[in-house]
Amino acid sequence: MELSTAILLGLILLAYLWWKTSRPKGFPPGPVPLPVFGNMLQIDFTNPLPALKKFSKVYGPVYSIYLGFTPAVVVRGLKDLKEVLVTRGVEFADRPQNRISEVISGRKGLVVAPYGRSWKEHRRFTLSTLRNFGLGKKSMEERIYEESAHLIEELKKNKNSLYDPHYVLENAVSNIICSIVFGRRYDYDDSTFQDILNLVCEHMKLATQFWAQLYNAFGFVRHLPLPHQKMFRNVEIVFGFLRKVVEEHKRTRVPEQPRDYIDCYLDEMNKEQRDDNKSTFEEENLFTCLVDLFVAGTETTSSSLDWSLLYMMLYPDIQEKCREEIDKIRGERDHVDYEDRVNMPYTQAVLQEVQRFASVVPLGVAHASIKDVQLNGFTIPKGTTIITDLTSLHYDESQWKNPYEFNPENFLDNDGQLKKVDSFLPFSAGPRGCLGENLARMEIFLFFTSLLTHFEFHLPDPKSPPDTTPVFGISQVPKRFKMRLVQRT
Repeated sequence: MELSTAILLGLILLAYLWWKTSRPKGFPPGPVPLPVFGNMLQIDFTNPLPALKKFSKVYGPVYSIYLGFTPAVVVRGLKDLKEVLVTRGVEFADRPQNRISEVISGRKGLVVAPYGRSWKEHRRFTLSTLRNFGLGKKSMEERIYEESAHLIEELKKNKNSLYDPHYVLENAVSNIICSIVFGRRYDYDDSTFQDILNLVCEHMKLATQFWAQLYNAFGFVRHLPLPHQKMFRNVEIVFGFLRKVVEEHKRTRVPEQPRDYIDCYLDEMNKEQRDDNKSTFEEENLFTCLVDLFVAGTETTSSSLDWSLLYMMLYPDIQEKCREEIDKIRGERDHVDYEDRVNMPYTQAVLQEVQRFASVVPLGVAHASIKDVQLNGFTIPKGTTIITDLTSLHYDESQWKNPYEFNPENFLDNDGQLKKVDSFLPFSAGPRGCLGENLARMEIFLFFTSLLTHFEFHLPDPKSPPDTTPVFGISQVPKRFKMRLVQRT
């Protein structure tokens, strides 16, 4: 009797698990999920891109996978990605809410906040504030020029030696967003700030790995001594650093005389409170916005510069051709201006090819449908996680002649002029497109041209080139490498 009862309970459990991972009618097809784990054991989360591409060959450009009991729809290819991101961008403008984003953002801020009033107000306020502090203006260029000067002086200390550029590039890039948001920059030998940047970099990898996905799927994992615990410890340290910055601003600010983004936000909080309405501007939202701006304004841009120097070492002829164009346009000036880029098609093509070939943000940030929608003939229920595989654009063999070769000619027409390519979306697109895209483009161009104006970048050993296999994460970074710096006279 006991045995038959156990068998019956086991069958009921299996039936329940099968029901939990069975695709609803009209849902996109996909690989058969395993009980409990779904398709998680069929994906190598140290780099899920090959698995996502493999599934697509079987099930098409729109298919589904299960992360534990949670279904997600993967979208690949220009036609369907354009529909999700742009054509019907609002219908897919929500964000999926999972346990990690809940811990980090609490459904607030700029990046993973749900599509709604609070997110709209904060995005509008942030764009307006960034413009007030120079975004898109000459004053922002001057800010980047000043930081470039600090960067060049730091690199000169290491000329003619083997040097890892990662730390100083990351610090230099971060100083731009820090100057706008915090009202200050950090010296390159500031060990506390370096530690914070290291934790941010580590978090970008940990948040996409298997243990983080396991926690998202099964909440009880939160309390187990598994590798994802390091992610939570890192987050607390970074949060502690930012809390001190906010507290310092509260003590020192002068109302209505803002020095930076934090002061502007505190003024907005006071204004909204005076108006006695249900304001979305409150301290928790401020804090989450700071995290979003600090992380997003540091990691992807610095990764793009890391990749650009790595590729310049690997392709010295391309490096030299860029330098010739820079010198020609620069003339007797110390640097080129951002407006000069319109006369520098080759340099622009190189930087775009860096972003395409490295695919710095391979999956963007996950979207979610704000209502039941139809996509490619399938029914996508409200709230379904949408994974936008941007690498499917950047390596699409139907769109690029040789997608797995580094070739700036991909972005040049027959006359050598820069051309627009639809299958190039390094910053995503649509309502949820990268808020800091214009700033990132300006930084990448000005830092890159400044670096090539002052230095040549050479491989430590031409017979043993560095490994270019990317380290997967929210942003893809190159493995750490060293280069030989030769100062130009």
